[in-house]
Amino acid sequence: MTDSKRRRGLMAASALLGSVLMLSACSGGGKASTGGNGDSSQAKADAAAAKKSSEAQITITPKDGSNNASINNSAAVTVSKGTLTGVTMTTEDGKAVAGQLAADKHSWKPTVQLDRSTTYKVAAEATDSQGRVAHENASFTTVSPANSFIGSFTPDSGSTVGVGMPVSINFDKAITNKAAVQKGITVSSSSGQEVVGHWFGANRLDFRPEQYWKEGSTVTLKLALDGVEGAGGVYGVQQKTVTFHIGRNQVSYVDAKTKQMKVTEDGKVIKTIPISAGAPEHTTYEGQMVISEKFTQTRMNGATVGFTDSDGKGEYDIKDVPHAMRLTSSGTFIHGNYWGAPSVFGSVNTSHGCVGLQDVKGAGDKGTPAAWFYDHSLVGDVVVVQNTGDKTVSPDNGLNGWNMNWAQWKAGSAV
Repeated sequence: MTDSKRRRGLMAASALLGSVLMLSACSGGGKASTGGNGDSSQAKADAAAAKKSSEAQITITPKDGSNNASINNSAAVTVSKGTLTGVTMTTEDGKAVAGQLAADKHSWKPTVQLDRSTTYKVAAEATDSQGRVAHENASFTTVSPANSFIGSFTPDSGSTVGVGMPVSINFDKAITNKAAVQKGITVSSSSGQEVVGHWFGANRLDFRPEQYWKEGSTVTLKLALDGVEGAGGVYGVQQKTVTFHIGRNQVSYVDAKTKQMKVTEDGKVIKTIPISAGAPEHTTYEGQMVISEKFTQTRMNGATVGFTDSDGKGEYDIKDVPHAMRLTSSGTFIHGNYWGAPSVFGSVNTSHGCVGLQDVKGAGDKGTPAAWFYDHSLVGDVVVVQNTGDKTVSPDNGLNGWNMNWAQWKAGSAV
């Protein structure tokens, strides 16, 4: 072989070797160096990526970042294509919130009412049918007092009241969307009587039937106000049901002219009691009045209702008025009187507008007329005052909506 042929052969072999080396470096077909640990980090990443993720789909409500969330029903965790294996709910400062997992392990919810103006954090874990784990986290903030309203209602749940007791709800915020709020409240009676709501201003809503409640019936009040917008940006938070019972039908009739009170039950007079109503210069309101509070003894100071002397002090200040029962929010009571002579009752009107019954100091004598009437009266009983010469009491002065006829009452409904 000549030198020229040898050089040409070496050049061809060199080119062929270079081509093989390039193919090996770029093809990835060779096994990479393991460095002695049996696997590479890239191989682990590839294996993890290749593994299929869990099919379990967790949903947390309210959505992450929500504001003005309900304190009643908004918080919940659900899962599809899997089962929940753990849910924790805590306040922002770490206080745990009790909750319950459904028997099928498809949902979870708190077992306590949430607080207003509080941020809650929820962490949930679930597995699918192949045991693969899924996680979800969210946080939300409940509605603030400034952005919510609450209605204080009377009578109390479980109480037994007289036939004149309306359902009266006083809201802590002015309600402008009255129809929506009224639709969220239902009042029904086991007697089947039609019950209608009537608004007194923007903060008070009362419910009553056309005639007094049927004695022995049960009345149910349902508040479904959670999430109801009562005014711009102000939402209800209450969701509850309460019941109360109607006792016997007792209505008492005070006649300021004869100075006698006739107590009736089911329309029959069961007792006549001498009384002393408002003096000519301080006449008692007329009309149907409902007993709203009872006090064995209470203080009555004239200064609180505008009866003052020249020195600004009350014309009277009696710290132990016995057997007192409120008839109006402005200060009219039917109560015991121990400071008047026994001859006053049944013969002369001497009070500053209240109805007085003979009594003793300390309210300790069960034999007095005032004690008898107190013991035989319920909150919600009706006292009808007649022949005083004064005007009829305003329907919103106390629980006295019975002084409106049915047409007037229904006209005040927003529904």
